[in-house]
Formats: sequence, structure tokens, C-alpha cells
Amino acid sequence: MSKKTSVAESVSKPKKKELEQLVVDFLTANKEKQFNYKQIAAAINIRGEEGRRVLIKVLDRLRDYDVLLETSRGRYKINNRGLILEGRFERRSNGKNFFVPDDDANIIYIPERNSKHAMNGDRVRVQLLAKRKHADTEGVVIEILERAQTRFVGVLEVQKYFAFLVMDSKFLANDIFIPMDELNGAKNGDKVVVEIVEWPEKANNPVGKVIDVLGKPGNNTTEMHAILAQYGLPYSYPAEVEKAAELIPDKIDKKEIARREDFRNVFTLTIDPADAKDFDDALSLRKLSPTLWEVGVHIADVTHYVKPGDLIDREAERRATSIYLVDRTIPMLPERLSNVLCSLRPKEDKLCFSVIFELDENAEIKKSRITRTVIHSDVRLTYEEAQAVIETGKGDFSSEILVLNDLAQKMRERRFANGAINFERYEVKFNLDEKGKPLGVYFKESKEANHLIEEFMLLANKTVAESIGKVPKNKNAKTFVYRIHDIPDSEKLDTLNTFILRFGHKIKTEGSKVEVAKSINSLLDKVQGRPEENLIETIAIRTMSKAVYSTKNVGHYGLAFDYYTHFTSPIRRYPDMMVHRLLERYLNGGSSVDQSELEMECKHSSDMEQVAANAERDSIKYKQVEFMADKVGKVYDGVVSGITEWGLYVEINENKCEGMIPIRELDDDFYELDEKNYRLVGRRTKREYRLGQPLSIQVARANLERKQLDFVLA
Repeated sequence: MSKKTSVAESVSKPKKKELEQLVVDFLTANKEKQFNYKQIAAAINIRGEEGRRVLIKVLDRLRDYDVLLETSRGRYKINNRGLILEGRFERRSNGKNFFVPDDDANIIYIPERNSKHAMNGDRVRVQLLAKRKHADTEGVVIEILERAQTRFVGVLEVQKYFAFLVMDSKFLANDIFIPMDELNGAKNGDKVVVEIVEWPEKANNPVGKVIDVLGKPGNNTTEMHAILAQYGLPYSYPAEVEKAAELIPDKIDKKEIARREDFRNVFTLTIDPADAKDFDDALSLRKLSPTLWEVGVHIADVTHYVKPGDLIDREAERRATSIYLVDRTIPMLPERLSNVLCSLRPKEDKLCFSVIFELDENAEIKKSRITRTVIHSDVRLTYEEAQAVIETGKGDFSSEILVLNDLAQKMRERRFANGAINFERYEVKFNLDEKGKPLGVYFKESKEANHLIEEFMLLANKTVAESIGKVPKNKNAKTFVYRIHDIPDSEKLDTLNTFILRFGHKIKTEGSKVEVAKSINSLLDKVQGRPEENLIETIAIRTMSKAVYSTKNVGHYGLAFDYYTHFTSPIRRYPDMMVHRLLERYLNGGSSVDQSELEMECKHSSDMEQVAANAERDSIKYKQVEFMADKVGKVYDGVVSGITEWGLYVEINENKCEGMIPIRELDDDFYELDEKNYRLVGRRTKREYRLGQPLSIQVARANLERKQLDFVLA
């Protein structure tokens, strides 16, 4: 009888030592891979609930003794790393320091005394210290390889012989010391940007110089610029780039028009938000026969004006995206391009890159082509105006709008039937006065007019991606930029399923992509209007992977597309400009571009998209705190929106403003975090606070510097 079989047959009383050896042998034989406990159980032939329970204990024990590494929650690999590691230094907002190694295995605690002045995000080399019994592994920073950030934002505190920068964030342990001759005209109490110039080994504080004065704290523009500066984002446009844009002629050359398909006599419209000035896209509609429609998706031809490597292009590439703060847009391109030359304004001839579709009455595609065009938009509508036409059937161009809407709704229905996931989220918006002070909060929801535009943009993006990526089996596709969204991690799906069972729901965690996606959609439908709706939607979204740009196509899980890219917003996204250039090259028979270089561009664009999203979120948080500043002492109903070891986050129902109940305020017991079940549990009383739980709160403090609302239980 083999060793494997004897263990399998004795699962009712598994032997821990034997199990440990089997686990170590299996993971050593597969040392480059990582596995969850189910995969390990299957590989070493452990069956039954009791056997699996013992296996989990064995895995925990081997991890605690550093024999295994837990690379992410519930995934293990053999520990074959040395005592010197490279990775990222993280300083959490609670003041604790951690090291995240490149191999993504167990994070390592770094006491402040061992940090060698490393700052949040720095790339460092760390030496692991000998592990003490029942204690976490600790490390010491032995070298800082690369600084992630050298510029910081805060308020200047000027004393008699020197000054300090007192920072808003907690991501630096010490204030920055500034010599008096490095103030750059800044005065006591100014909000400034400071660059660290040195940090002597034996000094407690880094030494810096003021490089920009933002203004007085509390001023709206000062605070918005401070948010941008904090993330290293630009808040002004370089004069020389704007000058270069001014030199571009606005007259379209007749020879250029002759080279293009002319759509100037075909009905064309744009539908955009009421405050938009950069109209990226337009739709044209022409009836070809009683059962056949031609729909043109016309996209601003930005790359006709912006040439690779020129001054404007280099600035756009660096920014990678426009940024939409609560009260302003920081454009990727100079305003002359984004709001004038490239914006598809009504009653003006405009150059476009277009995807033209022939659709039957069921919105099935009969033909499509990608071509450069010239258009002349007949009308510019806001989403609200288009929605009114859809709802009443009345208004200018109502027949064309109703046809486009009918086709879009059919495409949308088919997309969800194919397994697209329907995460409909509202946007929080503010009514602001002329000084940027928030007077009220409202929520923007997607309606049919939004869906109309969305469906045709999705179709154009998908068609463009397919035109390059979809090649016969024996051929290689040319290198291209894809917008990819990977399938959810099976471990996360299992965790979600276990969690929602307590509410009487379940999802498929195995099966085809379409089956799993349909079961998630079914879950989202079922929880609509129920108390757990917010909670389950939040956790379902966290289960999903992040969408990114890549040359390596894995499809887009959330949209249920095998091929997808971003082609439709070149005014505000650099990847769309990259796609336009690649399309032109390949349509003209050009050879494939270098993949490694393009992949680096994709990574930069994905990173900048995330940074911009963080800044946008911070601007919303700031306005929420500002809006609530005169409501201290008021009581509101809310729902628990986040659980951490330092407190509960609660979102107020009526205005969606989020604040925190610090753990010190829950003083009836000692509360511990149960991360897996999204709850805090009282050690003595067993009282629990769960994600999604309704709570009444009272506003205790509104701290604008930290963009933080503090609540107490009402």
C-alpha cells in the first residue's frame, strides 16, 4: 500500500507529522507555484471534512514556523527565499511599518528603529531577523534602493531660526525641517509643497526646501491643488505646451477632407454631461433599407493633430489621463485641443477616426469598417435632454434618437445574456457655490440615454480590438493595447459565497465564465432593495480583479468580451491615442511594434489611472467633510461601509458621506477584527458590528486637514 493511500484511508484520524511531510514534499516539488488548501488536499489525496480541517491546522503551523509562505490569504508556497529580500516599504496610516517582498509572500513587520528613514512606497533591501517563538517575522532595512516620493504637502510652521512642514498625511513619521533660506517666500501658516533634499543618518528629521506655495489652508483652490500635489499630479499646464497648441491651425485642409469618408450630410449628434466641453464621440444614423441601419461611431481624431514625440505628445504621455476633481478638470491635452480643435462641437466640420456599422432591426451587425472621416454634428444634447426625448418620444430629432436607443437596448440585453456583469453604481455629486463650497449633495444615476452612448462605445472598442487581435489560429496577432479584466480569483469567489450564505444567497464558484457571471448578476438582482444590498454589492465588487491596460490579451471578464480596448476617448486617455496610432499603422500594412516597450507604456497608463482615481476620491472626501463641518452634533442613520482594526467606517444614508467610529469609542468591550467575516467582535460580550449593518451615528468631528469625519454611536 502506498504512503498516499494509507493517509487517505486514515482521514478520520489524520497524523499531523505525516501530513506535514506530504505538504512539504508536494510544495517543494512545485516550488515556483502557489496553491490553496483545496488544491493541496486534492494533490496529497486528503478527503473528508475532518481531513481538511487538520490540513488547515498543519498549513497554519508550517506558515507560523516559516516553512511555508502564505502568498495571499489562503494560498501557500514553499519558503525557499534567503535572509536578504527586495521589495516595497509601506507605512500604514496607523503608523506601523511593513515590508512587502517582490515575491508577494508574507509581509514583514519593520519596527521604526529598523526603518533606516525609509518612506512609504520606497523600494528597499531588507534583512530578515531571527524569528522569536509566537512572534511575527521582523526585518531591518539595510538599503534604500529607490525613493518613491520626495515631495510632500503640508502647512508651514515658521519659528525663530528654522521652519517645519507639518503634514496632512501620516505616511511620514517625522515633520520635515526647512532652513530659513529655503522658504521660497512662504509665510507661516501657508500650505506648501516641500522637496526632501537630504536625510542625514543620525538626524530624526529629513531636511527639505519649499518648491511651491499653494495658498492659505481652507481656500478651495489651495486644497484642490494640494490633493493633486500630494499625488505628484500637475495642477497647471506648462506654458510652452499651451503655446505649441496655439500654433496648430484650426482650418481643415481640403486635401485632408478629400482623403476621408465624408459624413457631413449624415445626421450626427453628440450626447454628453451638461458641464462637458470635451466632446470625444458622436453618433451618426442613416437608413439604408426598411430593415437596415448604418450607425457611425465617430471619435475625435486627436492623433491627426498630436504627433508622436512632439511637445504636446510628451506631456500627454506623462499625464496619461485627464483628472476629474469635484470642481474642476485637469485635462490631459491643452484646452485648445481638448475643448476646441478636437472637441466634436455642433455646426463645425471635425476630423474623426470612425467605426461604421450596418445593423439590422435586431441590432445584429451585418458589416463594419474602420475608417477616417470628416463629420458635421447637427446637435449637441445633454444626457438629461436625450433622456427626456426617450421618455416622452417628443422633441427635435426624436425619431433618430429613438432608433439609436432601441438598437442600444437590444445590444445591452444581449451583452448581459452573454455574461456581462451589471454593476450599476451611482456617482456622488455636489452643488457648489462660486467659491467651491458645497451647498448640497445629489446622486447621478445611469439611465437609458447613458446606456445608449455606452453601448455604442463598447461596441466600437470591441470591434477595434477584434480587428487586430482576432486572427486565424495559425497566425500571430500584431502587438496591440488591450483593456483587460481577468476572471475573479477562485479563492475570493469561495469567500464571497461563504459570506452570502448567511443571507440565504449563493453563487456558482465553478463552471464556465458565463455561468459564474450570470450567477453574480442573479445575486445582484435578488438583493436589490433588500437591507443587505449595499453590503453584498460592495463585497462582490471587491471580489473582482482590476481592469488594466496590457499587450497580453486575456479578455474582459466584466463585459464578457474576448477582445476589448479603449479607442473612444483620446481627448482624455493616452491609451486611446496609442490605439489610434497602432490602428493607422496596421491598416496601412505596417509591421508589428516592439511589445516590451508598449507594455511599459500600458503599465504607466494603468498606474496613472489609479493615481488619478485616488486624487478624485480624495477631492470627494474633502467636499464631504466640508459639507458636514456645520453638522457636528447631528444624528443620522447610516450603514457600516468598512471594518478595520482601528474602527468602523459608516456611510450616512441620505448623503453618502462616510466617516469613522474610532475603535476607542466602542468602549463597552475589547473588539477584535474578524477579517474573513467582515466584522468586529467583542471579546467578552461577543457583540458584533458587521459590514452592511444599519447604525445610528452622531457627527463628532470634521477634520478638513485629514479629510476625515469622526462619528460616535448615537
